[in-house]
Amino acid sequence: MIGLQEVSHRHDDQVRAAGSHPVPKGEPILELRGLQKNYGAVEALKPANMTFLSGEVHAIVGENGAGKSTLIKLLTGVIARSAGEVRWCGETVELATPNEAIARGINAVHQEVVLCPHLSVAANMFLGDEMSRRGVMRKRAMTDAAQGVLDDLGFNLPANAELGSLTIGQQQLVATARAAMRGTQFLIFDEPTAYLTRQESAQLFRLIRRLQSEGVTIVYISHRLEEVFELADRVSVLRDGTHVGTRAISETNETELIALMINRSIEQIYHKEHFERGETIVETRGLSGPGFREISLSVRAGEIVGLYGLIGAGRSEFALGLYGRNPVSGGEIFWQGRKTAIANERDAMELGIALAPESRRDQGLCINLPIGLNINLPVFKRLTRGLTINRAEEASNADRQIRDLNIKTPSRRVLASAMSGGNQQKIVIGRWLSHGAKLFIFDEPTVGVDVGTKAEIYRLFARLLENGAGIILISSYLPEVYELADRLHVFRQGRLVASHDYRGASHEEVLAQAINA
Repeated sequence: MIGLQEVSHRHDDQVRAAGSHPVPKGEPILELRGLQKNYGAVEALKPANMTFLSGEVHAIVGENGAGKSTLIKLLTGVIARSAGEVRWCGETVELATPNEAIARGINAVHQEVVLCPHLSVAANMFLGDEMSRRGVMRKRAMTDAAQGVLDDLGFNLPANAELGSLTIGQQQLVATARAAMRGTQFLIFDEPTAYLTRQESAQLFRLIRRLQSEGVTIVYISHRLEEVFELADRVSVLRDGTHVGTRAISETNETELIALMINRSIEQIYHKEHFERGETIVETRGLSGPGFREISLSVRAGEIVGLYGLIGAGRSEFALGLYGRNPVSGGEIFWQGRKTAIANERDAMELGIALAPESRRDQGLCINLPIGLNINLPVFKRLTRGLTINRAEEASNADRQIRDLNIKTPSRRVLASAMSGGNQQKIVIGRWLSHGAKLFIFDEPTVGVDVGTKAEIYRLFARLLENGAGIILISSYLPEVYELADRLHVFRQGRLVASHDYRGASHEEVLAQAINA
């Protein structure tokens, strides 16, 4: 069966035709000289001088809004630079369009998958480069070739499956396979493990090391500093649109990088406060539904209940059943001691349950509406007098949440789509603070956000607990749920298989319970 090497060779002629040529390992392949991007008076990226070496893994770190996304868009031809020079393989280039960047061998795997969910995995992998004969698409040949590439990469994925039927993490692997097979010389990964399981992350890391051994330059953008130290040769730090320094990994540490990123120290990223637990807010007894079976647990006021497991273990499915978004087929729900039925999301909201879902762009936000409108969505009934919305109260409520949550925006009128991942997450949280919920369900709340924003979100958890709320925290990132949860439940194959009090088991024990059949 065709593998990655055979498929990627199809693009070599295109790369050579674009003027790219092999660069000896360790020599500069891409140089930025005073690269700058302005949006009117706003400097999204201040004049930056950076050098990327052939065959290295070069990490880029920084808070949300530091300029990382702007840099990616400049290097992939999505936006035009305002000033500065880009040198590729020793020659000055424009990188004016995505097609030019791809032709030169520059590709990116984005945090948010930008493929076609209604097409097959194979069709997505060959999108724009389809195999055909006499004008007829060779679907079988593409499926066979795509399956060969996936198998060669160690990705256990079916090439003939519809992309939308896969988990977000699996879709991310498909996007990675697509980029790897395009004859790339310079591959950018933007938060690639945000939705991956530990096993999928290990597969990705093996691919990165393989590509590096073949001379590919890897740019690795991640908020998970342990991954940076595991993979990278060098790391560059961006802060407020400025390149503040580049370090060899062997000559720096996590403390220094955090100080460079946020220009202040964080004594404790995982901000944990213990509060006296109050009455039970919600209890489930043998709750069952699509993807989960016989789940019994409870949440009390003032506590965080953590749900840990691999993607697909049933954690999110249970939460969506409790919230009324998905149907339940058995079991009981008790709200503040009284048996209740939650048939839909409206029932959940009226009880006082709030959900910040896993995919904030697809499920948590109206991405093309303003920030203020997003924040006020659950409370417009409260802001309405008869048939008229009280505009002063609407503005006041939105501005208060923007201020209290430190959402970085010049105005509540800015579209949510223009915000960084961390600020989008704050918008989702801010909307439910206005609602005054008693039970908050946070599903992967810190995916794709920086250490500073994580600390802010954790402090927000403490405020909610102090005010008498309870929290269900779902996270695939074990250190997060381990350090924050007062009670930790481990899910596997749709069942709750183990429960621990705060730090009642080691990381190794929890992980073993999550993966052992």
